Formats: sequence, structure tokens, C-alpha cells
Amino acid sequence: MKKLKVGMLTGGGDAPGLNAVIYAFVRAFFTKYPDGEIIGYKMGYRGLYFSDFISLTPKNTSGILHKGGTILHSSNKDNLFMYNVVENGERVVRDVSDEAIENMKREGVEVLVVLGGDGTLSSAMRFAGKGVKVIGIPKTIDNDLGATDSTFGFDTAVNIVTENLGRLHTTAESHQRVIVAEVMGRHAGWIALHSGLAGSADVILLPEMPYVLSKIADKIHERAREGKFFTIIVAGEGAKEAGGSQIVREIVKDSPDPIRLGGVAAKIAADLQPLIDNEVRSVQLGHIQRGGETSPFDRVLSCRYAIKAVEMIEHGVFGHMVAKIEGKMIPVPLEDVIKSNKYVTPDHELIKICKLMGITFAEA
Repeated sequence: MKKLKVGMLTGGGDAPGLNAVIYAFVRAFFTKYPDGEIIGYKMGYRGLYFSDFISLTPKNTSGILHKGGTILHSSNKDNLFMYNVVENGERVVRDVSDEAIENMKREGVEVLVVLGGDGTLSSAMRFAGKGVKVIGIPKTIDNDLGATDSTFGFDTAVNIVTENLGRLHTTAESHQRVIVAEVMGRHAGWIALHSGLAGSADVILLPEMPYVLSKIADKIHERAREGKFFTIIVAGEGAKEAGGSQIVREIVKDSPDPIRLGGVAAKIAADLQPLIDNEVRSVQLGHIQRGGETSPFDRVLSCRYAIKAVEMIEHGVFGHMVAKIEGKMIPVPLEDVIKSNKYVTPDHELIKICKLMGITFAEA
């Protein structure tokens, strides 16, 4: 078995399961390539550009399987094809990908394993186009990558939201309040849909289905007539009122994805208050959805992704991402990965289930 040196990085937002992938990949790789070497680039593509890395071994990755976050750290601001650099005292944007490739060549890195979402994998595809042997592993709590049935991190996020909805239920019922819980997901409503169903929400608001405020009020009044004087509303951060627009929290100019959503729960609470008798409160769960221990399901899924990536190296399958399709791990071309995202459709099975259970989406 030839001596092989592999580089690995984690880009974009963090997600539970990144450490599990690193843990499993390291162990499987050294089983196949006992004389090989793995280096982990720190802070995503930034580490690739600055040649900032650490050695990854079974010893220094021991005990990280269950931990959230990433020991390699991550950044969602470093697109090396449009990178901010300072030249002659001025900040300019230029393509520094060739410098990154030269860094890999100098270190003797033959394969680059990239853990990330659509933005990170878009850059991976461009590196593959420049001759780099790249393998992608899909990561996002949003579960919105169209090329795979599920991404690691999603299950953990849903578990965290569901647990917190249970806590909100008790205080909402005690004070007979309406509580609007805002969850992550960007433009996709998968976290809101799954956690809303599992967490016994009364109203679920999705980015894909603009809501009508009066219909939310109608649901609250209906529950009051049934003797239920509290209501739990789950809103995806990308939810918007019919005829309105998404709430933008801020714009980060030096990021490949500059728009940061957030604040829809507070808006809904303020708009809803004049229409009902209950007090309305809003909660933004935010980054708590990314933290803590990785769920057992995501640990297993992460290991499956990692082992398939090692198999792809063994068989020389590059320029592809590992995908989970109909229960099987298969390689798909990186070009296919970034073609489209996966969104909730009005005819989705879970939408129908929720409606039959009395949950409203307040859609237009």
C-alpha cells in the first residue's frame, strides 16, 4: 500500500458530527494506509491559504466522536477564489486559489477531503476543476443539500429544538401565553417542520409557505374555545408574511453568503399581540442548535460518510461528494451537488401528517 498524504478541512458553519467524521476517517484511513499521513487545515480554507494545519492521528483525535463543533475550527468567510487581501496598504479581492494549491503541493498533500455545505463544496468543485483530487462530505444542520437524502448535524439540531420546545410548553401553559420560537434553517424549513411536529407545536411557519397573520390568530382563538389557553409557534428564520419579505438581521460584506437572517419571531410576536388577548413572547434559539453533544444518529451517519470517503480514496474516485441516497452511501459528482437545494414542498408527507394532527401552517 503506497504512502499517502491527505489534507482535511471543515468549512462554513459548524455542525454536530464534524468531529465524528474526523474521528472515523482518521481510524479507517490508517487501517487502509498504515504508513500514510493526514493533516487538518485550521479555520477551513483560510488554513489552506496560510498553510496552517495540524497532524491528525488516532491519538490526538481520541475522545472526539461525541463532541459537537470541530477540532479544526471553521470559517464561513474564506472563499479563496474571492479572497480579501491587503496589497500596498489597500484591501483588495483576488483569486488566491493557486497559492493554496502550491501550498498543498509543497506539503505533499495528494488528496483534499472537504467537509462543508453548499458554499464550501462549491469551492471544492472549483479546486477539482484545477486538478486537485477532492472528496466532499456534506455538512449542514439545515439538511438542504439536494444531492443527498440527509446531512449530519440535522438530527442533533432537531433534537435540541424539540427538547427546548418541551421546556417552552411548561412555561407557556403556566402563564397562558403564546410563545414564538425561531429556529435555524435559512431558506429551508426542515428543522422547523421536524421539530415542530416532534415538539407538539400548534403552528409551524416555514420559509417555503408564506404565512397569513390572521390565520395564526384564528388558531389561537380556536384553541381558547377548546379550553387551551396557550400556543406554541415554531418559525423558521426564513419565514415571511404573505406579500412581505424575510427578516435580515445583518449583512456581512466579507462573507460568500453575506445575508444573515434573524428576527422573524420578534416580528411575529409584535404583529400578533394586537390581535389576541394572550401575552406573546418570542425566543430565538440561535446557535444553541449547533452546540452540545452529537446525537447517536448523527454519530453513526458521520461514521458512514467518513468510511465511504476512505473507500473513494482507495478506488480513486475524486471530484465527487459522498451522498446518502435511499439508505446507501454513493459518490455523486460535485457539479450535481451545487445545482439545487432541497426545500419543503406543500405536498410533503410531513405537511399532510401535521395538518391531520391539527397543526396549522397559516399559509396564504
